[in-house]
Amino acid sequence: MPVRLSARPLARLVSFLTLLLAVSGVLLLGPASGAEAATRGKIDRATTVALNQKGDPYRYGAAGPSAFDCSGLIYYSFRKAGLSVPRTSSAQYSRTKHIAKKSLRRGDLMFFHNGGRVYHAAIFLGWDHGRAKMLHSPRTGQDVQVARAWTSSWYAGTLRG
Repeated sequence: MPVRLSARPLARLVSFLTLLLAVSGVLLLGPASGAEAATRGKIDRATTVALNQKGDPYRYGAAGPSAFDCSGLIYYSFRKAGLSVPRTSSAQYSRTKHIAKKSLRRGDLMFFHNGGRVYHAAIFLGWDHGRAKMLHSPRTGQDVQVARAWTSSWYAGTLRG
């Protein structure tokens, strides 16, 4: 004869199993450190600051608050959020942890290169039909904008732990 459980014991069993799975995940993967969570929050804030600069003009060598070059946008936004980053795109690339493109998360950085030289930097926002969507300050005559990557010749970097 099958055992029938009423709704209340069944709900308790589901809650217990959910808790057990959650604890198992923490034991297997380890809890996220407070420092990692704090850094993630700062990266999110930096991305928001940068998005608020959309429409500001490009100006070579500018790092805000009303005009930016590509690395100046990153420098300004991340420093406003409490993260120390170098001023130039090549120095920013050297400072980041290099990761696979498939590991990118919103707020990570994209570094465009020709051969080994980094010549442009952008903030990763997500994927759009298989192409990276980014926020960047492209060049003279254009404003800070959201765009899709025009090439696959770029490196991925992160300030996450």
